[in-house]
Amino acid sequence: MSISKTLVTSVLIYLLLIHLNEAYQMVNTNAAKDSLPKQIDCGAACTARCQLSSRQRMCKRACGTCCARCNYVPPGTSGNQEVCPCYANMTTHANRRKCP
Repeated sequence: MSISKTLVTSVLIYLLLIHLNEAYQMVNTNAAKDSLPKQIDCGAACTARCQLSSRQRMCKRACGTCCARCNYVPPGTSGNQEVCPCYANMTTHANRRKCP
């Protein structure tokens, strides 16, 4: 009788541990999905960013490259680059700022 009680208890504990492990994995999977950065619409963001530029094609092309790499476009039509270090630190071959 004591062996069967021990066996039943062991099986119940084992099933409980399996259930807890599956619940833990579900929580971690959902947290990882929620923490992925959302892709922004670079075309619309760069159109807004470059709307006052005197060279809109060049501005949109550079902005699009920066947006694709950083997944971010600073607010406003100019400046505010300190908001995103990725966007602010990107330079051309001549060490000039790449991103408008």
